[in-house]
Amino acid sequence: MKIARAVTLAAVVLVGPLAVWGADQKTITLPPDNSMATLAPGPGMEVARASCGLCHSTDYIVRQPRSTAQQWQAEVTKMVKVFGAPVNPENEKTIAEYLASAYGSGK
Repeated sequence: MKIARAVTLAAVVLVGPLAVWGADQKTITLPPDNSMATLAPGPGMEVARASCGLCHSTDYIVRQPRSTAQQWQAEVTKMVKVFGAPVNPENEKTIAEYLASAYGSGK
């Protein structure tokens, strides 16, 4: 039965790692959580923070390669149409203009 197999697989995936956790435990130190990186100031920054920050950290914005206005517009469109970002249509242009201004390549 397909449902039984899915449940069994899920149990193996979830329980499997716990079963092998033993005396050879190691610890790691993660870097500090930088989930709210400071966005560059400028018109539209608050709209971008509020809209984009619903789905991902601002790190994803500040670490992107510098892009043209056309590339930023395509990125905003992709986030809305492909990933379902809940951005008001009137804010899409504001966000793209902000990103091009603050993180643009100057082209």
